[in-house]
Amino acid sequence: MANQILVVEDEPSLAQLLSRILRAAGYSVTVAATGTAALRSVGVTDPDLILLALILPDMQGESVLTELMSTRPDTRILVLSSVTQISTRVKVLDGGAVDFLAKPFANAELVARVRARIRTGDEPPVQPTWPPRHVRGAGLELDVERREIVAGGRRIELTQREFVLLSYLLQRAPAVCSRAELMKGVWGTSFDGGTNVVDVYVKRLRWKLTSEKIETVRNVGYRLVAH
Repeated sequence: MANQILVVEDEPSLAQLLSRILRAAGYSVTVAATGTAALRSVGVTDPDLILLALILPDMQGESVLTELMSTRPDTRILVLSSVTQISTRVKVLDGGAVDFLAKPFANAELVARVRARIRTGDEPPVQPTWPPRHVRGAGLELDVERREIVAGGRRIELTQREFVLLSYLLQRAPAVCSRAELMKGVWGTSFDGGTNVVDVYVKRLRWKLTSEKIETVRNVGYRLVAH
């Protein structure tokens, strides 16, 4: 029987992406969009591993972690979050999480972390490890803590919004991201056809990268490519 994984993530496109990656790796996946739904689901599905976001619409992920550790201390939780401060990592690991993976993440690393954190039979517990400071893909290297990017050996400073936009594109590469998806995922708002904010920020990133790593897909949106 496939291992059961509970994904606790309220952003629909990311929850869908996580489900697709994990199911392709052979796992059975249940998704909860709120902390309340997650706590309810645990009693029904008895997951082998929980992927837990820290920012949820009804309660903080830390509260979900605390509740589960007090009622089901054997629960294995991998925190998946864009909140990457050392203090946050220490807090959730001390609070009982078995691992912490920063967003954006590489698909292969996500599967490897999940595989390492699912314990079967009488195998001993695996000790937590720190998440990587750098995320690589499409010929780029993102420094998660400094909010910088390394491209062609050059270290490039990004604004907060530029970093989030590039992270979003990298996380979904080589898939195409529509303007509506980028507005929702990066700016947290619905797409307004009268604004060109996405195009403006893509232009800024292209200027800083000094390459055509961000490709325009006509009438669709943008994607990050490897060249």
